[in-house]
Amino acid sequence: MNKQNYAGIPDELAKLETAKIVLIPVPYDGTSTWQKGADKGPDAFLDASANMELYDIETDSEVYQQGVFLADAVTENASPESMVEAVHLATKKYIKKNKFVTVFGGEHSISIGTIRAFNEMFDDLTVLHIDAHADLRESYDGSKCNHACAVYEASQTTNLIQVGIRSMDVIEKTVMDEDKTYFAHEMAEDDSWMDSAIDQMTDNVFITFDLDALDPSIMPSTGTPEPGGLLYYETLEFLKQVFEEKNVVGFDIVELCPNENEKSSDFLAAKLYYKMLSYKFQNEDSEDAFESNFNDANNQGHKKSKFQTEDDY
Repeated sequence: MNKQNYAGIPDELAKLETAKIVLIPVPYDGTSTWQKGADKGPDAFLDASANMELYDIETDSEVYQQGVFLADAVTENASPESMVEAVHLATKKYIKKNKFVTVFGGEHSISIGTIRAFNEMFDDLTVLHIDAHADLRESYDGSKCNHACAVYEASQTTNLIQVGIRSMDVIEKTVMDEDKTYFAHEMAEDDSWMDSAIDQMTDNVFITFDLDALDPSIMPSTGTPEPGGLLYYETLEFLKQVFEEKNVVGFDIVELCPNENEKSSDFLAAKLYYKMLSYKFQNEDSEDAFESNFNDANNQGHKKSKFQTEDDY
């Protein structure tokens, strides 16, 4: 990947020491089973971000002023399991530095590592999973770290809320909590789904956003596009409400599969990422310190990880 400041922001706003926000790119596409190319997603996203206006009209803010540090990309790809662990370690490293940590993939299997890190560091975590696919298989193609398994672990260890689902295997019904699952065909007929989903969330929320949750009419460049998805402004309405009512502790965005002949998807991903940051920080002065509410005692307490947790990485 080309190392550059996120969105071309000035160097003084891109330093780890002073930035409130960390962006970790994960250009991984090791387990996708149809269209390949999600490993090119982070570069396409960063290129689009560099050509984006940095004033957000809706929030009347320039969130880049909070500082955004572009971390080194996680490039481990020896196996899905080693990639997940590398993402887990990198994410946890920056949470411990009291940063608002965000991740851009890559395929959805990267979220296993990000969710694992956030769940270890934040009490009583809700994972808000926005996606076309349920991703609840315990194992697929011989691995528990396949993209089809992206939120299985979260279903067992966190309060998982699923939104926009419109494609799944029947075996996933044995794992799914249908009371906390908002199917696309039901959402199209009942606009109370937003309040209902938020009512089921705990205070601390991590968002994992698969871009194929969006309708392919506005987001064609994904590996597995599904008809009947979310449109842009209803998505923003929901996200804005989540950020206003809950403490969003971090998020990832995955499954941009760029097409050199179709750049609008890259730009939508860039705008969505920036909009989510704008909602998070719209009421904060850039001079104010950022205080994460992560619980470092979780490293030694009841959420102690069975995975590697050394800080020497």
